[in-house]
Amino acid sequence: MAQIGRLGVWASMDGMAASAAAGFAQRVEDWGYGALWLPESRGRNVLVLAGWLLANTRTLTVATGIANIYARDPQASASGQLALAEQSGGRFLLGLGVSHVPLVEGLRGHRYGKPVETMRGYLEALRRATYAAPPPAETPRTVIAALGPRMLALAGSHADGAHPYLVSPAHTREARLLLGPGKLLCPEQTVLADTDPVRARRIGRAWLGRYLEMANYRDNLLRLGFAALDLANGGSDRLVDAVIAWGDAAAIRRRIEEHWAAGADHVCIQTLNPNEAAPALPDERLLAALAPTA
Repeated sequence: MAQIGRLGVWASMDGMAASAAAGFAQRVEDWGYGALWLPESRGRNVLVLAGWLLANTRTLTVATGIANIYARDPQASASGQLALAEQSGGRFLLGLGVSHVPLVEGLRGHRYGKPVETMRGYLEALRRATYAAPPPAETPRTVIAALGPRMLALAGSHADGAHPYLVSPAHTREARLLLGPGKLLCPEQTVLADTDPVRARRIGRAWLGRYLEMANYRDNLLRLGFAALDLANGGSDRLVDAVIAWGDAAAIRRRIEEHWAAGADHVCIQTLNPNEAAPALPDERLLAALAPTA
């Protein structure tokens, strides 16, 4: 845990040029965050981006949150993981996920398999992969995107932990019970520096709406006790407030601390930009305010 610390940053950098992404990663490192988590969707290959950021930082762990298992076979993921871990001195953490039907079938043209069974087979093949290059000094760790009980159980039995996304501290508490001790639990927490409830919830809904169209997230939120009406029109106030920590820095820190108290080892914060003209860019002022070195 010393390697990734208790607090990290989750950020999409597809809106940044390579040089800007490197500069952002360096600032995250200087602020004292333990890890920078990278998603994979329609932009850069996340392993390529991870290699670039590792080459441009010194101490920061770069984690994938997540690498889509339909984007590369287990042999390719294993060789990428081991190469990046060896090249960076162990600063790479592989997070894998089954993604979503529109991104797998519509974008990539694959058949979307049953999530738990597909991930189990992938992880077993990852363990069997061969690698004919110098290995890293230590075996690198793998976490998986896990929301429901069966995927969380798989994270405990077949991986080194879980990286839940779009969750509340209540989910973190349940996830810790299912994972058991000794496994990494690294939830993502979306945050927004805005103390006006109307504006904060409007920005939150604009961000949240696209996720509420995806079955994986809808099912998990319903499982957590939200009703179908909570998922309509970008999300109810109750839902927005549960999955987005908005307010001043003190209020946001309290939400992070709730995840830690519920059993999280590491919380990665994703900042929504209060500047509605630049929604794709992280809010660096908030990251600086919440930084471990602040």
